[in-house]
Amino acid sequence: MEIYDYHSAGGKNVILAYVEKLSKQEQLEIYDVRGEIRRSGLDAFEKLDTRQLRGKLWEIKLSQNRIMYVIMNKDAVAFLHICKKQKGKAEKQDLDKALNRARKENLL
Repeated sequence: MEIYDYHSAGGKNVILAYVEKLSKQEQLEIYDVRGEIRRSGLDAFEKLDTRQLRGKLWEIKLSQNRIMYVIMNKDAVAFLHICKKQKGKAEKQDLDKALNRARKENLL
């Protein structure tokens, strides 16, 4: 399965830029998840801790980090936003950012 990371208007990969700032352990966890998704495709999501946020927007829970994504088709997923989990549920600003990015990319 192909993983498409969200890029800013200037071309910056916002997902990988965030990951590079994390601890080595957190980076490994995220890279392991990305590898599993590439290898196993849709089956990988059954093994991961995921939950539906709104409509087609879902999140992968990884310790303190959350990756918000949309499955584009059986062969592609778009990672739209990544953030640290601070409170009990998805922060409104993070949710809004992911939804806006999904709309901008015509994924919703």
